[in-house]
Amino acid sequence: MSVCNFPKAGLRISSHIILFHQIALPFCCLSLLLGLTGCNKKNIHVTPPNANASSKPALNKKDRIGYASWYGDPYHGRRTSNGEIYNKNEMTAAHRTLPFDTLVNVKNLENGRKVNVRINDRGPFVKDRIIDLSLAAARQIEMVGPGTAKVSLDVMGVVSNPFPWTIQVASLRQKDNAEKLQRCLQKSYSPVAIKKLDSKEGPYFRVLVGEYNNQQLASAALKQLNSMNYDGLIVRLDP
Repeated sequence: MSVCNFPKAGLRISSHIILFHQIALPFCCLSLLLGLTGCNKKNIHVTPPNANASSKPALNKKDRIGYASWYGDPYHGRRTSNGEIYNKNEMTAAHRTLPFDTLVNVKNLENGRKVNVRINDRGPFVKDRIIDLSLAAARQIEMVGPGTAKVSLDVMGVVSNPFPWTIQVASLRQKDNAEKLQRCLQKSYSPVAIKKLDSKEGPYFRVLVGEYNNQQLASAALKQLNSMNYDGLIVRLDP
């Protein structure tokens, strides 16, 4: 094992941002402990897309008409259920059951306006609501002010996810620590990227290993990382 490898660490969550509770590094990487603090947050599970989803998922008749809501801040910049970072300015939505990357046409039955959204999150978990739109999608059908609107859903099919998979090994407050970990990982892996993520707690620097075209390849890579005493989380490599 490389002297820059480190034991597995417990993953914690703060506002859907993955943090390392503590990392015990060997001598060459002890400096990475600087800037890391313990946290007492709940764990989350990021669900990978359904690889066996049909080309055009179906909705029951009762699930095609109902109320839509929307969400923006403070969820902007947090992780969605499929591993992406939520961007309130993109045409996406949360749905309780449709496979991730399903394309849905949403029609506001109160004004006739329509918008196409890609499912990348789970929700809404409120009675009588059938879809939770991004802020941009809600603006498109003019429902930001009211907050909710009665809508109909038309499933158009499943589209390719625009982002490859990667493995997040850490999310650190100090950029210097992220760069030190990056140099350690680069001795065994390529590419190793650092992505800055702005949050209400301040910036985090995510250390990401590899780029994979499907979740199965990413899982195999994570298994190899685990065998070398690295821990990580499979996520989407979005901008």
